[in-house]
Amino acid sequence: MWRDNVGSTTIGNVSISWFGHAGFMIKGDGHVIHIDPFILPESIPDGDMADILLITHEHLEHCYPDSIRKIRSPDSTTLIPENMGLQFRGDTRRIMEGDDLIDELCIKGVNIRVLPAYNKNSSEHLKGQGVGYIIELDGLNIYHSGDLDFIPMDEIGDVSIDVALLPISGVSVMDEKTAARSAVQLSANVVIPMHYSEEFGDPEEFKKLVNAADPSIDVVIL
Repeated sequence: MWRDNVGSTTIGNVSISWFGHAGFMIKGDGHVIHIDPFILPESIPDGDMADILLITHEHLEHCYPDSIRKIRSPDSTTLIPENMGLQFRGDTRRIMEGDDLIDELCIKGVNIRVLPAYNKNSSEHLKGQGVGYIIELDGLNIYHSGDLDFIPMDEIGDVSIDVALLPISGVSVMDEKTAARSAVQLSANVVIPMHYSEEFGDPEEFKKLVNAADPSIDVVIL
């Protein structure tokens, strides 16, 4: 069973809430951003409705129609990978890896970079089907990797990552060891593990591995 609605943390002026699996709500600078909503509370306050909704790929746990309907409003802007078959009403924009939605192309005043997310070692997540996002919010660069079994460092380039949201379950994504190596490579100030359950992935083991390699990284388990 994927863990649900475990907790929240505040980094600077930005609040990050994890709703289980790969689903997050990020609030800052007057914006509410939801990523991959899957497991959600019974009711969503008006103040938690999505200004921006980011979908990483079309797997059900990342693109769950009931949860999407629950957090979208008529004013929401939704970004989805270009090759997704699911259709959305309202302000929906199809994106692809390599898109830099920054400056005059930003979404509602938020700079968003789109990165590749795929597996090298299995066919579960093929290249071109999924994406990750770097969101610039209130002075922080927040990286949601999407589902992958390695970090595409060459695609991230010289962007400094303040907060990284990384999968650790080993179920068609990185396991604790690979995710820990990636966290160190990214040199993020804060790393939050995601995409784990009671059966797959151990966040405490991930934290131990990260801090053994780089004690300066703050691993926050939600």
